[in-house]
Amino acid sequence: MFVFMQAAVLHGKQDVRLEEVTERPLAPGEVRIRIGAALTCGTDLKVFKRGYHAKMIVPPAVFGHELAGEIVETRSAEGGTRNEGWRVGDRVVVANSAPCDVCDSCERDQQSLCDDLLFLNGAYAESIVVPARLVEKNLLRLKPGTAFRDAALTEPLACVVQGVEESELAAGQRVLVIGAGPIGLMFVALAKNLGCEVTVAGRGEARLAAAIRLGSSAVIDVGTEGDIVKAARQGGPTTPQFDVVIEAVGNPEAWEAAVKLVRKGGSVNFFGGCPAGTSVSLDTGLIHYSNLTLRASFHHTPRTIRRALDFIESGVIRAADFVDGECALSELPALFARMTAGNRVVKTLVDVRR
Repeated sequence: MFVFMQAAVLHGKQDVRLEEVTERPLAPGEVRIRIGAALTCGTDLKVFKRGYHAKMIVPPAVFGHELAGEIVETRSAEGGTRNEGWRVGDRVVVANSAPCDVCDSCERDQQSLCDDLLFLNGAYAESIVVPARLVEKNLLRLKPGTAFRDAALTEPLACVVQGVEESELAAGQRVLVIGAGPIGLMFVALAKNLGCEVTVAGRGEARLAAAIRLGSSAVIDVGTEGDIVKAARQGGPTTPQFDVVIEAVGNPEAWEAAVKLVRKGGSVNFFGGCPAGTSVSLDTGLIHYSNLTLRASFHHTPRTIRRALDFIESGVIRAADFVDGECALSELPALFARMTAGNRVVKTLVDVRR
């Protein structure tokens, strides 16, 4: 007997359709989650605009990857070990990928760079099947009081945790975050929690106000002109004062601005991924003679997934600070069309039940 569910299916470039799809049976070691909260994400918007993601998803496919919910079905693994302990009714959050733990990158403790990352998509649906590898490595049980909409922030927050750790943020540092979207705002919250003095450069009155609420001591409105360096130096010192600059926008101009705004001996994290095929022009003399450290953080690991959930369940990160919209699953195609046209919401909660 076939069971059907409603799901948003990506068919190609800016082509998402609400469809009735068949729930597939579980393979050994898998669990099925009834989705309690799904959130929109900038990566999903990129996938919608481009119609694909070389590593994450091949259309036609149900997409979306930020979710939390309740286990409604389990199947024991061969040998009965992998999902041992998971029960129907468990409230959980699951990451959108899991490493293999056997390739060279994993052996070097760089699981975010795993040569065989197994990705999970399908948050914009009534339920989702979690593959055995993800059940084993990146399925986490929630505390009784943890709301699904809070827990659904775990995956993007884990990426930010990765960036914070690799940037070696510490109390007393002056940190500039370029970008006031969800990722930039998460950097603000975690940096403030560490005792950093945070400044945010971005646009949008609501987003800059959110940065202040989350602990930014100052904001720089880059305006419609978008000249980050000019805006940052307006009425302030021309010599860079920031110990660390986090680029959380994902365009070449912002990457170039980040290098110009960090102090001598400081560090830059090119966190935002730029469109494929783009390049940047950097002043080699500035980088060399200012002894700058440049790095780029990517994705997350099982350890940072767990750290992210700890931040959520301890109240450092709350959905109320990031989720500023809600829509029905049936409205998702229209929502992504509005986001493509410039909708400035931070994150939207998708109600998969309607």
